[in-house]
Amino acid sequence: PNFEYCRWSPAGPATAKPGAPCTASVGAFTGENNHSQRRICASSYQLYSNQSVKIAKMKHPTQPILPWLDAAPDGQLQFPPVSSAWGADTPAPGLLAGGGNLQVGSLVNAYSHGIFPWYSDDQPILWWSPQPRMVLTVADFKLHRSLRKTVQRFAITPGCEVRIDHDFAAVIAACAGSPRDGQGGTWIVQDMIDAYTTMHHAGHAHSVETWVDGKLVGALYCTALRAAVFGESMFSRQSDASKIALCALVAMCRAQGITHIDCQQNTSHLASMGASEMPREAFCAQVARATTDAAPTWRFDPVYWQLIGV
Repeated sequence: PNFEYCRWSPAGPATAKPGAPCTASVGAFTGENNHSQRRICASSYQLYSNQSVKIAKMKHPTQPILPWLDAAPDGQLQFPPVSSAWGADTPAPGLLAGGGNLQVGSLVNAYSHGIFPWYSDDQPILWWSPQPRMVLTVADFKLHRSLRKTVQRFAITPGCEVRIDHDFAAVIAACAGSPRDGQGGTWIVQDMIDAYTTMHHAGHAHSVETWVDGKLVGALYCTALRAAVFGESMFSRQSDASKIALCALVAMCRAQGITHIDCQQNTSHLASMGASEMPREAFCAQVARATTDAAPTWRFDPVYWQLIGV
């Protein structure tokens, strides 16, 4: 949707001049506006004036304002509180802010506070924190009979193996190129591929890969901050290959004491495997704890299959 936006600053009103005359031009938000100058607002969304402002009018008069992020001197973004994300009665529930950058420091800060980027090629960077959050509690994972048989067969078949971080670049590229039901494009745009590849090199993003006879047939990738794991995307070139990768991730998490895997959005498929909604406040508290726990060793041992009953 079209929306009104403003520059958000953690310093709040001290960065502006309350009460000064405000001038604003009007234009449609197309991603082509000059984003170098924005109206400033505090986390309460109180507006302050700034010269040469471009601002996109809201289509609906009650639609909230979207804070626009400026990078700190070190490049690390500072985010509004997640409690200020758009609510269920808005056109984009969970939308928190726009703009900024995808540098490692910014992404680490975002995920540490229950925030993630999600946008398309024709949009600016958009930051989200849904309420509630879909989360797979590892202890509640459901391995249904048919998938259990598939995993059992995979586990004992020569040439079938799970690899961790063997070819992250191929995995994220395949995820970006996989068609999705109801989607005409992909949210894994080139800037996202570049950013998460950099996260991978920094040790904050990992791939869990399903290989058959030396070929990558399916996988998932995730963000990880110590023991906090955030699922991102998956793909399959062979039936159930991505599901096998998810089973392997759950087994590895059980082996290494990781208790939750963030799934971001509610889907019936995730719910059938044991994921459930968690209030955002509880989710953020869980993430805060996990980011202080010991980091796991990102490797898969076939003995881990036993931990999910295979």
